[in-house]
Amino acid sequence: MGLKQNIVANYFSQAYVAGVGILTVPVYVHYLGTEAYGLIGFYTMLQAWFQLLDVGLSTTLSRESSRYSAGGVEGQTLARLRTVLERAFLGIAALGVLIFALGGDAITDHWLNVGALSSQEVTRSVQLMGVVIAARWISCLYRGVVTGFERQVWLGNFNVVVATARFVLCLPVIIWLGATPTVYFSYQALVAVAEAWCLFRQSNRLVPRHTGPAPLGANLRTPLRFASGVAFTSVVWVLVTQADKLLLSKLLPLSVYGEFSLAVLLAGGINLLAAPIGMALLPRLTATSVAADEASLRTLYSKYTQITCLATFPAAFTLFACAGPVLLAWTGKAELAHSVGTVLGLYSLGNALMGLTAFGYYIQYAKGNIRLHLIGNAVFATAYLPAVLFAAKSWGAAGAATAWLIMNIVYLLCWLPLIHRSLIPGAHRRWMSRDVLPIALAAGLPTLVAALMSSRLTDYGRWQGALLSIAFFFCSLACASLASGIARSIMLRFLPRRALV
Repeated sequence: MGLKQNIVANYFSQAYVAGVGILTVPVYVHYLGTEAYGLIGFYTMLQAWFQLLDVGLSTTLSRESSRYSAGGVEGQTLARLRTVLERAFLGIAALGVLIFALGGDAITDHWLNVGALSSQEVTRSVQLMGVVIAARWISCLYRGVVTGFERQVWLGNFNVVVATARFVLCLPVIIWLGATPTVYFSYQALVAVAEAWCLFRQSNRLVPRHTGPAPLGANLRTPLRFASGVAFTSVVWVLVTQADKLLLSKLLPLSVYGEFSLAVLLAGGINLLAAPIGMALLPRLTATSVAADEASLRTLYSKYTQITCLATFPAAFTLFACAGPVLLAWTGKAELAHSVGTVLGLYSLGNALMGLTAFGYYIQYAKGNIRLHLIGNAVFATAYLPAVLFAAKSWGAAGAATAWLIMNIVYLLCWLPLIHRSLIPGAHRRWMSRDVLPIALAAGLPTLVAALMSSRLTDYGRWQGALLSIAFFFCSLACASLASGIARSIMLRFLPRRALV
C-alpha cells in the first residue's frame, strides 16, 4: 500500500476516533453522572501508567517488523522476538489483572474519594478496569507488528470499528442494561478482549511461523538494547503527563475528578491537532538531514513550525478565552462550565506550547542525537513533579493546570534555545521572532476580546455562546494566517487565479 494511502488512513482513523470519543462524552455524563465518569477518567489515567511496563518493547517490535519487510531481519529472528515479547506481555497482563482483582477494595477505600456510588459498585468497576487495561496493553504489542508491516489502511479501518464499538455501541448497552459503571466496564472488557484477539490473528498472518525454541540469543540483544533507549523517554513522558491526574484522583472527590477529566479530555484535542503534523515532518526532516541539505532542513523546520502554530494556537486561545461557553455547548451543564472552565483553558494553552516544544525533539531525531532530549526530559520531570504536587495540594485542579502551563513556558524559553544553539546555530532568534511570536500574538488578539466578555458569552445561552465562540476562533485563525509568511504566500498564489476567473 502506498505512502499517500497510509497517511490518509491515519488521518481519517485518528479524526474519527477522537471525534466520536469527544462527541459521545456528554451522553455518557448524562446517563452515568459525573462521579461515574470520574471512574472512567481514573481508568484512562491508569491505562497510561500501565504503559510504563512496555519499556519500549512494542516500539522495538514495530521497528524490527519494518526491518524484516525491508530485508534487514530474518523471519525466524522476528518470530523469536515476537514470541519472547508475547510471553512477557501475557505474564505481566495476568499479573496486572490479579493485582486489580485483589486490590480493588484497597483502591476504593484508601485512594478514591467515593460519594454517592456504593463501594461494591466502585470495587467491581476497578476490578474490571484491570481486565480492560491488560487486554488493551497486549493489543499494543500486536498493533506494533501491524504498524511495522505498514498495514495502516487495515489498521485504520480496524481502529474505526473498535472506536465505534467502544463509544457508540456502548450507549444502547448502558441504556438497556443499566447506566452503571459495572455495566460500562463489563462491556469495555468484552470489546478489549475482542480487539486483542483480532490483532493477534492479524499479527499471525504477517509474522513467519516460529519453528523452534525462543532463546534470548545474541541476535535479539540489539533490538532489546534499542528498547532500553526508548524506555527512558517513555517513562519520563508518562510521569510528566500523568502525574497531575494521579495526584488529583487521590485529592479530589470522585465527582469533581470526573469534571476535571472532562476538561482534560477536551484540552487534549489540541494535542490531536499537532500530532499528525509531527508524524508527517519526522521522516521528511530525517531524510533532509541525511542528505546534508542544511538550507532545506531549516526551511522545513520553519515551515512546519508555522503550520503547527496555525493548527494549535487559535484553538488553544479560543478554549482559554471561551472555556465556559464551549463547555456549556458541549455538555449542556452550566455548573460544569463554571467549575472547570479555568482548568480547560490553562491545559489547552499548555498543550499548545507542548506541541511547539516538540520541535526540539524533531530536530534531534533528524540529526540522530537525542542526548539533549533525554537530559531535558529528566530536568523537566525533576522540576515538574514537586511543582505539580505542591500546586495540586494547594489549589486543586486549577493549580495543577497552572503548573503544567508554567513548566511548558519554561521549557520553551530556557531549554529549547540550548537545543537550537547546539543543532541549528543562529536559528533560534529568527525562529521565535518570525515563526512563533507573530502567529501567537495575532491569534491571541481576537480571543483577548472574547476573554473580556467571556462571562457575557455564557449568559447568551448554550447555542448562542457556542456560535460566538466559533466566530472568535475563525477571527483568531484569520489573524494568525495573516501573521504567517507561509499562509500569506499561499493566499497570494490563490487570489490572482480567482481574480482571473
